[in-house]
Amino acid sequence: MRVQVLFFGILKEMLSSGTQTLELPQGATVDVVLEHYRELLPQQPKLWSALAIAVNQNYVQRSCLLREGDEVALLPPVSGGCPIAPIVALVREPIDSASLASSIKQGEDGAVVVFDGIVRNNTRGRRTLFLVYEAYEEMALRQMQALAEEAIAVHGARQVALVHRLGRLEVGETSVLIAVSSAHRAQAFAASRWLIDTLKRTVPIWKKEHFEDGEVWADGEMGGL
Repeated sequence: MRVQVLFFGILKEMLSSGTQTLELPQGATVDVVLEHYRELLPQQPKLWSALAIAVNQNYVQRSCLLREGDEVALLPPVSGGCPIAPIVALVREPIDSASLASSIKQGEDGAVVVFDGIVRNNTRGRRTLFLVYEAYEEMALRQMQALAEEAIAVHGARQVALVHRLGRLEVGETSVLIAVSSAHRAQAFAASRWLIDTLKRTVPIWKKEHFEDGEVWADGEMGGL
C-alpha cells in the first residue's frame, strides 16, 4: 500500500523534501514509517523519540495501523520541546481577547493574528437586541480541538487559541476569539482565516438572534455535512 509522508522543520531540511510517497506492506504501523527514516538518517538518534505523529491530520500513537492513501505527518518538537497543546474552550463568561492573544506569544513568533468575532447591533437592517449561542458541547469541543491541532500540524501555526462563547451575548461582546501565532505573518493570516471559515461550516454551534420585532435561528452552513 502507499502512504503520503509529510515533513516539517528540520526533517524537511534533512530530507530536502516536504513530502514523499512510501510503499508499505499491508498491516504496517506508524512505527514502520519511523524505522524507514531512522535508517535513512542514523545520525539523528534523539530526533525520533521526540517526534509527534499525525495521520490524516489527527495525532496518533506509533502503533497506529495505516491504510492505503493515508497521510502521515512527522512533526519535530516545537521550540525544543514537545508539540504545544492549543488553547480550546467553550465558555459562558466574557472572553478576554487581549489576554488570550498575549498568552500565545513567544520569542520565536514573528506574528500573532487575532480574529475577534463580536456581536453587531443589526442584521439585514433589523436592530439586534442580543444573541444566544448553544452547542452540542462534547462534539463541538472535539472538533475545535481537531481544527486547532490541524492549524498547528498542517497550516503553519505555532500556537492557537480557539474560544467560543455560549449563552446570552450583548451587542459588542466577543462571541468567538481565534488567535494564531507563527514565525511569519502569511502563515498566521492563512491559518486564522481557515480556522474561522471551517469552524462556522462544521462545528455544531447555533445562534439565535433576538431583534426588536422578533427572533430567529440564524441560517447556518452545516447543511452540506
